[in-house]
Amino acid sequence: MGASPRYQLEPEEWVSRYGDLLYSYTLARVKPAATAQDIVQDTFYSAFRAKEQFNGTASEQTWLFAICRNKIIDHFRKLNRSLEILQAEHAVYFDEADHWKKEQYPQAWPPASDGALYGREFMEILHRCRKKLQEVQEAVFVLKYLEDMSSEEICKALAISSSNYWVLMHRAKLNLRRCIEKNGWK
Repeated sequence: MGASPRYQLEPEEWVSRYGDLLYSYTLARVKPAATAQDIVQDTFYSAFRAKEQFNGTASEQTWLFAICRNKIIDHFRKLNRSLEILQAEHAVYFDEADHWKKEQYPQAWPPASDGALYGREFMEILHRCRKKLQEVQEAVFVLKYLEDMSSEEICKALAISSSNYWVLMHRAKLNLRRCIEKNGWK
């Protein structure tokens, strides 16, 4: 009975050999694509930092996938903690129907002397503030409030879960509120 093969690491080949495989594996489990990319990059970085701990009993590919799987699990743990914090924060601003609580309404904006100018100025600020949102937050906001899609339609179109939709919409609303008020609409 022969000894088990000892595998060697070739970090300079990781991206070309395993990059697409790890990305496909991660993207099937995590959305959006940018998050999947970040997890794969973090996998390579962590593996490189831990290469002295590689004992050679598993193949390089198996070892990298194990690291990646752990990074995905870490991502979901962080998301769960973030969701709990966001839910508590959301409850401060919004009621059960997801409307602003009366005491948390955005501040009154100045009266318009020229309705058309006022509307244009506001739309310019809103557009600039929307561009500061993360891409997926902006997409959720636009589809909900400009395209009048339901949350179910948005989740399906963007391939996101309802809890992910909720978090994205919450962040978009708060970030837009802060940005609009910061830009003179107080």
